[in-house]
Amino acid sequence: MTLKRKISIQDLTNKELSIQVSLNGLSFCVLDRFNTVIETIQHFQFDDVNSPEQLLPHIEGLFDDTSSFKNTRKINVIYVNELSSFIPKSLFSEDHLSDYLKFNVKILKNDYLTHDEIGNSDLVNVYVPFININNFFFDLFGAFDYKHYSSILVETLLHSSGKNEDPIMYVHVEKTHFEIVVIQNKKLVFYNTFEYFTKEDFIYYILFSVEQLDLNPEVFQLYFIGDIHEEDAIYQVTYNYIRNVQIADTFKNYEVLEGKNIQNFSQFILQNSF
Repeated sequence: MTLKRKISIQDLTNKELSIQVSLNGLSFCVLDRFNTVIETIQHFQFDDVNSPEQLLPHIEGLFDDTSSFKNTRKINVIYVNELSSFIPKSLFSEDHLSDYLKFNVKILKNDYLTHDEIGNSDLVNVYVPFININNFFFDLFGAFDYKHYSSILVETLLHSSGKNEDPIMYVHVEKTHFEIVVIQNKKLVFYNTFEYFTKEDFIYYILFSVEQLDLNPEVFQLYFIGDIHEEDAIYQVTYNYIRNVQIADTFKNYEVLEGKNIQNFSQFILQNSF
């Protein structure tokens, strides 16, 4: 059953819009490029959506009024799923996109595959977007840019990280999944995404990754980003096992305008998507 909600934006003339899409929700963010402030962030939760086909009616319900989007300066769409893999450019060929994914994720014969080039790196991210959602947005907006959320995450961290001799682990937290990114000397050492339901799930995947990477829990630095606070159980359990744990800055390039429909939810990817 489609939710009886819709996106309401007063004026997008000369504004930029980023839309983040996953099976369990849609978030959007409006950037006033002239004043370099983010003036609107909203999130819509979807329940019991298990496929892009089930997702489409929910999104159609949110965007049933197209008048607000006519003069938008630029539109970005960000897809959140686990169907992606980073490939060194030296090994990349557009003729073999399915080969890069088939051993890591389940792909179907009719899946559309594409890729993002990661700026200032030798990486390409091959992934499966929600092509039916892409088609809907194309009919609605015309041309727009789209990326996988892990491309924005890794590119932002690579750009923001210094030439650290020791590996640094970043853990990007959402409500039902998290990503581990390990960077050393401005190079991507490790990336993976994990689904979790309990704090025990959470710490198991972190410690397993630490072991596989041969990191010393007494020495290496772990930074949390995303939807997490020091009072959270997942933060506390990590702090029990890892000595150097800290919540990092969001690496944001823009300030958020106070008092203009800003909801309290994780906004790392959106704020770094422009």
